Amino acid sequence: MAKVLKSIDPDVHFRVLHLLEEEPELTQRELAQKLGISLGGVNYGIKALIEIGHIKVGNFRKNPNKSVYLYLLTPKGIAEKANLTAGFLKRKMIEYNALKNEIDAIQRKMRNIKNRNGK
Repeated sequence: MAKVLKSIDPDVHFRVLHLLEEEPELTQRELAQKLGISLGGVNYGIKALIEIGHIKVGNFRKNPNKSVYLYLLTPKGIAEKANLTAGFLKRKMIEYNALKNEIDAIQRKMRNIKNRNGK
């Protein structure tokens, strides 16, 4: 039976890889808090990233608490993070420009209203 790859939102995918590259010892609970998503959502995403080979998981060898994991980006994960970064930046710039245009339009409208009212 063939494995079905899980689908991950590209922004969440990028942010998980980014956070784990910076802090590989983060717990899933900490990731969930930083990302503002559920613990179940993080667990699903971590499993998907392991399945597609973007991260690997290891225990801290010397830590007596064997439930503490280290999430490491694989070479494939590092390459994918670069691709996701470009896409993330492109999407955010589009959002920024749309928001800036909306703010500019509202400010123009407010100036016009003030000018008509003689203020």
